Amino acid sequence: MKRETVNDLVAFVAVAREGSFTRAAAKLGVSQSALSHTIRSLEERLGIRLLARTTRKVAPTEAGERLLRSAGPRFDEIDAELAALNELRDKPAGTIRITSAEYSAEAVLWPAVAKLLPDYPDIKVEIIIDYGLTDIVAERYDAGVRSGEQVAKDMIAVRIGPDTRIAVVGAPSYFAKHSRPKKPQDLAHHNCINLRLPTYGGVYVWEFEKGRREVKVRVEGQLVFNNIGLRLNAVLAGLGLAYLPEGLVHPHLNAGRLIRVLADWCPPYSGPHLYYPSRRQPTPAFALLVEALRYRGRRA
Repeated sequence: MKRETVNDLVAFVAVAREGSFTRAAAKLGVSQSALSHTIRSLEERLGIRLLARTTRKVAPTEAGERLLRSAGPRFDEIDAELAALNELRDKPAGTIRITSAEYSAEAVLWPAVAKLLPDYPDIKVEIIIDYGLTDIVAERYDAGVRSGEQVAKDMIAVRIGPDTRIAVVGAPSYFAKHSRPKKPQDLAHHNCINLRLPTYGGVYVWEFEKGRREVKVRVEGQLVFNNIGLRLNAVLAGLGLAYLPEGLVHPHLNAGRLIRVLADWCPPYSGPHLYYPSRRQPTPAFALLVEALRYRGRRA
């Protein structure tokens, strides 16, 4: 069917239902004369009169009634489907891919996602653990999570957690056999539990700061892991010192299972931020997740 025929049928249905060229023209957003010309063209093309015109009203002929019964419901169905598509567009749905460091994923992302998803079964979330500064555009991620200092200036950044600190910790059983380090350089004499970065394959260098002085120490030890859970287990077992997020070890410090050292060399740094390209048009699902993650000072 040609496009002009479809447009003409839409015009006919509007006039037949309204019983007036004036009201139908207003509904369709066209002039009355243009609408009259459209109906005449349709009647000429079909070779049959569809509307009976009087000075008081417009009514479909027998042929017009038949066409109205046939075409009208079909256009109604199309309108209903289009409305359903609009509802689907506005409905939170789809997959959201996020790259994050491990601790942020466990401490911040996961609690928010676990609370959100049961109420929105059409949303899917994929969280990929990555310690590197992934190019989220090139890798087709919707967003990334990193500390505020690591977020590029051309990204939109939303704070999702408070400022935090790193803690160097060891178990009481470890310190029963080893002295406590007073400065970062003393770590050279300790068995340290290392982190191998999955992205680059290298061992993470422990970073410290005191005043304006910054110190980086490449520590040595018997154990190297590429995740946070095993490092925590190893330090709790008394197998060395570990460099871990303060929030992760806080319960163990309070319970006396771990002892903190070099606290004066571990100042606060900007907490986790969700970031995404400034040109990205957020979907309803993504906007919902951003609001669920947005930090409002409630989380410790």
